[in-house]
Amino acid sequence: MSFKLHFCKLNNCSYATSLLQLKEKIIPAFEEAHGPGYQALIMVDNSQGHAAYSVDALLTSRMNLRPGGKQARLRDGWFQQNGKHVMQQMNFPANHPEFPDMPKGMKQVLIERGLWKESLRMHCKNCPIDATSCCAKRILDLQPDFKEQRSLVQEVIEAAGHLCIFLPKFHCELNFIEFFWGAVKRYLHEHCDYTFSTLQENLPKALASVELKTIRRWELRMIRWMDAYRSGLGARDSQSQVKKFSSKCYPIDGSQKPWQGSLIK
Repeated sequence: MSFKLHFCKLNNCSYATSLLQLKEKIIPAFEEAHGPGYQALIMVDNSQGHAAYSVDALLTSRMNLRPGGKQARLRDGWFQQNGKHVMQQMNFPANHPEFPDMPKGMKQVLIERGLWKESLRMHCKNCPIDATSCCAKRILDLQPDFKEQRSLVQEVIEAAGHLCIFLPKFHCELNFIEFFWGAVKRYLHEHCDYTFSTLQENLPKALASVELKTIRRWELRMIRWMDAYRSGLGARDSQSQVKKFSSKCYPIDGSQKPWQGSLIK
């Protein structure tokens, strides 16, 4: 399978560009390589950019308490009422006498759901951990449609029929692509003359320099870390546990399948 590298200036490599690459290149490349009937499990780094939401996402942080004003126009929500699934528009209709085609705000949304209480504040400075109805924001945040809101990158992946999981924050040992990029950057450093043209020439070579069996070793090590954490071990004990399964003790050749099992328990 061939691939094409995209070079751009740093200030031109926007999050929207990354999403377009995912939608139009990465997912189609997987489907072309494996054919119909296969589903990708895409692991996503838990960065601030990957946690971004679409402009109409169901987020209380983008809502006012009252109608109108500077607040987002959210997509339709839903709630359960008398055992029925009820759809709810988050914006008033165009013929509304007072707020035509304006966002409803938290209060009106809660009134329509039968959850509004008089003297309810918009949000607390610090909501108690176990509170469920201390403020309008907490009540809405606990509603099923708001709780199920996915990030934009997850929506793109799932809309294409594939699966998405987010890696935990501050755990680079669980993200084996970091080891891949480290090896690529080491190759580029060793073959560098500090010109952009040489970088463009060497980058495909750097990517190809990392063998498949090496990538599988990194994946296996990540699985060992996950198993250690699941067993209740801390970071230091987990590291000792992972070292017991080094490639010196359990060698892997290029034809061996990296793992038989499920990433999620």
